[in-house]
Amino acid sequence: MLTFDQVGDILDRLAERFPQEFFQELNGGISLLPEQKENPQAPGLCVLGEYCHNHQMGRYINLYYGSFSALARREGWRDEQWEEELYATLAHELTHHIEGLAGERGLERKDAAYLKQFLENNPEA
Repeated sequence: MLTFDQVGDILDRLAERFPQEFFQELNGGISLLPEQKENPQAPGLCVLGEYCHNHQMGRYINLYYGSFSALARREGWRDEQWEEELYATLAHELTHHIEGLAGERGLERKDAAYLKQFLENNPEA
């Protein structure tokens, strides 16, 4: 199990792989938070990351270490899988950011369709 600090170091390294243009107007940056977050519409479904945009705080991305570690324990991740999941989640949230700047909502609609399908396949959630 990777520690919070190890995951933070990996996340810093991964963020450097993305073009600087992806971070335009991401004034709140990327934060790794210690907690686990569940989807309020589907208890038990972990939220790994979220893109946030509001008038007071600006635009920022939160990633949830507790959610990653819960999934890692459940699925028996190796260190490489942590990096793969962190990269995929960061890329996903940066896509939300870029789409938000462009006034596009394609990924948001795709996420909503995924949640709908999850809830249909897991009625106990």
